[in-house]
Amino acid sequence: MTYDVWLPIPADEIDGLPAPSAPGGGPRYRFWDGGPDFPADPADCAFYVVPYMKGSEIAVRPMAEMTSVRVVQTLSAGTDHVTPGLPALPPGVALCNAKGVHEASTAELTVALILASLRGFPGFVRGQDAEEWRDGFYPALADKSVLIVGYGSIGAAIEDRLAPFELARVERVARSARTTARGPVRALTELPALLPEADVVVLSTPLTSDTHHLADAAFLGRMKDGALLVNVARGPVVDTKALLAETGSGRITAALDVTDPEPLPKGHPLWHAPGVLISPHVGGSTSAFMPRAKRLIAGQLTRFVRGEELRNRVLTTG
Repeated sequence: MTYDVWLPIPADEIDGLPAPSAPGGGPRYRFWDGGPDFPADPADCAFYVVPYMKGSEIAVRPMAEMTSVRVVQTLSAGTDHVTPGLPALPPGVALCNAKGVHEASTAELTVALILASLRGFPGFVRGQDAEEWRDGFYPALADKSVLIVGYGSIGAAIEDRLAPFELARVERVARSARTTARGPVRALTELPALLPEADVVVLSTPLTSDTHHLADAAFLGRMKDGALLVNVARGPVVDTKALLAETGSGRITAALDVTDPEPLPKGHPLWHAPGVLISPHVGGSTSAFMPRAKRLIAGQLTRFVRGEELRNRVLTTG
């Protein structure tokens, strides 16, 4: 049986893909990176690799017509951008994410945002532009307490990279409590007691109905004076209005790789909010992405062709 595989990367650029269709059947590779025209009839697609960083509207556009699809594979850690298209899919479709692709790059950026915010890098850059020598005394990361909210593979990678910085302690929070090699992971219900003790709060949780506006006025209000909020999750995990109120008073600071809305439009007050550092959702957009994404695609398709269990399964439509 021959079936289509939609790829956002040309098949001839991905090493290790199963051989394309032969007389006996097999995958037929179609390149689609979100352009206006589909490469073939979506009804013939059995394996859909979603275009990367093209937004939800493009990601879900062919899904309602994919009546034969068996796998939807994202190239992002989060899958919220394809969630609106899931009800249109047939039952039994595997939704898989890109666990293993973005951990290193996102963790690197998280540490960079923490250090840049604490050590005053935005002011140094503005001082360089103005030819001003802005010396002074700045907070160190050493001896700080860090709270990681969303302790999956990215949260664990963040802690790995924070380990050499001589922190006072790291607290870990996930949906449910468990034990890891680095220490206990506490349940979300314990957040109110943990927030007042943290100097740095890192958000690395998926965006779900439970985490939408998780960092609301009550959450931010429990953070200690002078604490830093770092969001490398999704913009709507934070209530932007509540964040503007807290940063506007100067009580806390923030470093955001993601915002709500996103992209942040011109004139939005977050651009000039005091103590807020913004990077344009580049946590996973590094030189490490493409080789890891290609390895993921090749591995998942090999398992699919062989009838083996897929990795990174988030859910199965029902």
